[in-house]
Amino acid sequence: MKAETKVPGAREAGRTGRGDSSREEGGHTQIADGVVAKIAGMAAREIGGVHAMGGGTARAVGVVRDAVTRGGDSGSVARGVSVEVGERQAAVDIDLVVEYGAAIQDLATAVRRNVTTAVERMTGLEVAEINIRVDDIHLPDEDGEDEGGGSAPRVQ
Repeated sequence: MKAETKVPGAREAGRTGRGDSSREEGGHTQIADGVVAKIAGMAAREIGGVHAMGGGTARAVGVVRDAVTRGGDSGSVARGVSVEVGERQAAVDIDLVVEYGAAIQDLATAVRRNVTTAVERMTGLEVAEINIRVDDIHLPDEDGEDEGGGSAPRVQ
């Protein structure tokens, strides 16, 4: 059996009464925008009903980039996510493609909740706001069209 050490949560560390929780005894911790964007992107994708992330242009550029880099996944995790990180807070903007049939308001609420929990837990930053933009709806019959196969040509 493996014993795990408990890492203090951001809320626990901030209650020490020492003032700025981002300034630690041994120095200062700075979290890059890209780190928060990846965390937010992963958390948003965990919600059922999210088909893809990013607007049409971002997805098209991502497909080209993935083809050139041979599927390098580092950029695609944060695709459709932009963040602004301050000393203690982060603001997140997310572009989504939603599965047809999903209740968009409920989906947006679930995405906000999951992203807030993940970002606050992993970084200790307070999430000031999460703006969600639904760019498209993915229809079930679009799967065959995206792959380019399936139906016979109409003209021979």
